[in-house]
Amino acid sequence: MKLLIILHHRFELWQAPAWFAERLRKNFPQLTVVHLSDYKRVNEQIADADIVIGWSLRGDQVRAAKKLKWIHSTATAVHALMSPELRASHIVVTNARDVHGSVVAEHALALILALAKRLPQAMHYQQQKHWAQKELWESSNPPRELAGATLTIVGLGGIGRPLAKMASALGMRVTGVRQRPDKASEGVAVTHGLEQLDDALRQADFVVLAVPVTAKTDRLINAARLALLQPHAYLVNVGRGVLIDEPALIEALRARRFAGAALDVTTEEPLPPDSSLWQMDNVLITPHIAGLTDRMWERHYGTFMENLQRFLRDEPLRWIVDKQEEY
Repeated sequence: MKLLIILHHRFELWQAPAWFAERLRKNFPQLTVVHLSDYKRVNEQIADADIVIGWSLRGDQVRAAKKLKWIHSTATAVHALMSPELRASHIVVTNARDVHGSVVAEHALALILALAKRLPQAMHYQQQKHWAQKELWESSNPPRELAGATLTIVGLGGIGRPLAKMASALGMRVTGVRQRPDKASEGVAVTHGLEQLDDALRQADFVVLAVPVTAKTDRLINAARLALLQPHAYLVNVGRGVLIDEPALIEALRARRFAGAALDVTTEEPLPPDSSLWQMDNVLITPHIAGLTDRMWERHYGTFMENLQRFLRDEPLRWIVDKQEEY
């Protein structure tokens, strides 16, 4: 049985470390493990692969995979895999939602706290050596409490569920928006369907986007929905940049129609130097680091090993992606 690992990326941390394949060979001697450092030999090596670890395959590569039964993505988002060929196949897809979910939720909560407590503005004044207590208090959006504030989480999956528990523990009132609102989630006071998103946005003090990218969620937050946010509301995106209509976001932020935004993801990454978002005093940018942790690849190994054991025993896999829904 053959396992092919192909995770090439310009950012080294997204690539599987050498020890990952070596440990698999040691723990699963019945497997032939091939670890590619780039995409040059994918078509050749995928032809007889039973399992692939990767987040991006073209349709022709899926067609070339005559024995492929399972693809595991080390990302949560799987839209880069979803070719018509893969959708039509019997290949099972799993993702890493439980590896990244709680870590990204921590980052989302950190962004909420930073916005609520005006930390970016305080750091700006720190660089000027200015004790800006009066300025921060008298600003249009002074520091505020989280307890009692309404947090709307769009997407109650691997990120949204742990975030709801964290936020409710701080006394926030959490509302959720999800495709299937009949599913209960711990810490969520009210769950709305996607068709009720507009009402949920109107009521929110903080909005966190943690929904997967699908045909339904591409540019989900457009100019009309940005206009629904309260003047004191903050928007946080830890999902994907394309969830927001970025030109509409820039226009709304310039007009100060709502308090501000924290973005860990943007439509184009890296964010171009000429983007207006860099210079806005009501925007906090982190460079797609919400999922980064020194334990990330250990967590990847643990979850993949669990599923691999299930696969080898012909048991149902965990974290299966619905290929039609793309999550």
